[in-house]
This record gives sequence, C-alpha cells and structure tokens, in this order.
Amino acid sequence: MGMGKDHRQRLRPAARGICILTAWFGLWALAPVAPALAAGMEKCLDSLQAREAVLVSAPSGQAVAARNEALGCVPASTLKILTAFAAIHEMGLDYRFPTDAFLDRSGNLIIKGCGDPLLTSESLAQFARRLAGQVSEFNDLVLDDTYFDEHIRISGRGGSTNPYDAPVGALCANFNTVCVRRDGQGRLVSAEPETPLIPFAREKVRTLGVREGRVTFTHERSEATYYAGHLLEYFLEAEGCRMRGTVRRGPVPKGAEPVLRFDSPFTLETVLQRMLEFSNNFVANQVFIAMGARRYGAPGTVSKGVRIMEDVASKVLRLEGLQVAEGSGLSRENRVTPLQMIRILDAFAPYRGLLRKKPGMLFKTGTLSGVRNLAGYLQGQTGGYYAFAVFLGPSGARLDGIMDCIREGLP
Repeated sequence: MGMGKDHRQRLRPAARGICILTAWFGLWALAPVAPALAAGMEKCLDSLQAREAVLVSAPSGQAVAARNEALGCVPASTLKILTAFAAIHEMGLDYRFPTDAFLDRSGNLIIKGCGDPLLTSESLAQFARRLAGQVSEFNDLVLDDTYFDEHIRISGRGGSTNPYDAPVGALCANFNTVCVRRDGQGRLVSAEPETPLIPFAREKVRTLGVREGRVTFTHERSEATYYAGHLLEYFLEAEGCRMRGTVRRGPVPKGAEPVLRFDSPFTLETVLQRMLEFSNNFVANQVFIAMGARRYGAPGTVSKGVRIMEDVASKVLRLEGLQVAEGSGLSRENRVTPLQMIRILDAFAPYRGLLRKKPGMLFKTGTLSGVRNLAGYLQGQTGGYYAFAVFLGPSGARLDGIMDCIREGLP
C-alpha cells in the first residue's frame, strides 16, 4: 500500500532528530537537585538494564531521578497521552463526533460516518429514534464510509479476535466488536441487553467458533461498515421506520438532501477518558485518523494523523524527534524518550484527571511483549505532583518495586 511507504519515509528524519532534542532539552530536565534527594533516588534505579530508562521531574522542573533519559524507547500505550493532548488541541474537550443522514431522489437513506469512536448500540438507538421522527420509510440504506481511506493499515495491529486488534473505520459500531455468551441451551446470544445479536454478526461469530466474550469478528472494512448498518436498520425498524430495499455501501450522491446531523451523546472529554482508562486501541486510532481528516480533509489516513502528531509536538510542545507511526501505541516503530514524555506530561497537566487513578498517582500503562512502561504523575508528601516516565524492557516485573521506591523518596 502506497500510504505505508510514505509513512515509513516520514519516520526516518524524525529518528535523526533525537540527538538535537537531547542537546536542547537536556539542560532543562537535568537542573541540579539536592544531593541528599538525588542520592536517595539513585538506589531506586540500581536494577535498571542498559536499554531501560527513567525520568522523574519535580513540580519546579528539576530532575529528581534520571537514567537514560535521552534514550528513544517504545512507548506502547503511554503514547495515548500524546494522542489525547493532540486531540484536545485540535478539537477541544466539548467536540462531539457527527454522523449525518441524507435522502436522495430515489428515496434511499444515506448514512455518512465521520469516525465516531463511541457509536455504541445506545447511540445508534438514539440516532434511529431521531431519524424515525423525520423519515417513516425509505428504499435502500446506503452506508458512506469514505471519510476514512479504504486501505488504512495500522502498524502493530494484528489479525486476532482480541478487541485490541479491532480495525478502524469511518462508520463503526460497538468498537467493531460483539460480546456474546451461550444460553442454557448452548445457543449463541448477546451478552449485552442493549445490543441485539443480529443475524449478520451471529454468522460471523459462529464461523470463528467463539463461545463467549467480546471479540473482533471481522477485519474487513466493508463488513465492519455493514455491521453498523444492519444494527441501525434493526433500531430503525424498532422505531417503526421501514426499509423497503437492502443495506449497501456507497457515497452520498450529488443532490441528496440533508435530513439529520446526529452529534454523539459523548463529548471528546468522555471519549478520551474512556480511551485512557481502558487503553482502547480502537478509540485511540479512530481519534488519530479523524484528527487528520478534520484538518487536512477526507479521506483520513495514517500519514495525515502522523502529520497532526508531529505538528502538535513541534509547534505546541516545542519537541522534535518524536517517532510516531500510529496513535494507540501498538506499533514498535513509535519512539519517545523520557525527556519527551515529561514534556508531554507537563503540557497535559491541566487534563491529568482524565488518566486512571490510584491513591497518590494518576497514570497510563504501556505494555507490549518485552515492554512494560508507566507514565503519569506521583503526588509528593507536600501535595505537589511529580511527572514521571518509566520505560522498562523484558524485566518489567520490577516496575512496582521501582515505583514504590521512587514514591517513598519524594518530599
């Protein structure tokens, strides 16, 4: 795919910029700290291996603990903090993803998706209720998913049935997954009362041999779009809005009349909070692709999403050398140094309440095979927040011990 080649070319100069960043940014990050505090923190880092890195920054901007802080590391899902910051900058916390409905001259109802990552069954039911107030019957239900490119490839995304491998798309329902269980007679049924297991999805799941759980049931964009369409058809019928024809894909034709713009019931703030809490890769890359389409025009592509991230990093965060391949952290082509992550965290501080919480810490995990990371904010004994980035390798089992040691050493 041509887009993938262009994307790889964009990454090469970014990698060369890391040394420049270190020279410019290291003076800020490594300001002198109290010798006693530095000595106390040093023991927390004794178990680090050569390709592992830690940086802890005091509220004043001084480094409290540092090891390999200029090392480019695979950030895994800690990259979602940057994705969230870029989305807030580009769209604002109050932004709501739209989905549009049109009627053409042949009486077909056309639905155009714009990448809503939380187009759930509840949202589709609301959409259908409002549509039924405008349209009582129609011929075909036409699904326009052209807001995203036809051939998007997310680096690092696999082909498994795990939800973290769900494909992206402009018109997707329920994260492109279904949640199923077996009833008392062993029949396949929906595990969610708000989501019917429509025949289209049941056949896909049965083919996979899945017995229960949430699964990605397809990796074909057209099938994902059809699932959203058939689900909407179900809810329209429930509202008394009758389809005379079939469900099919196609663009909004010239001359089609707008019927309804359905703004998601969820603001971007809610989208990002759920993305960060559940580390949802599908949501992250939906936001990533949609940002690019919104600024640079449809169709959304990976390369446009990368341009957004690089632009925000350079012009807003004053960072160079970030290596971004996608928005979720799935790709091992992503590279972030602890210095860069601390800068991102400093900028993200007004929104840190979106992160997962435990007593005294707001954080984002990042895990891939051989990678175990943690980034966020630790609360010191005096109440101030210390930004931290801990990037570990295969020996990541020591993460909890390192974090406990750092926390105990904070003033």
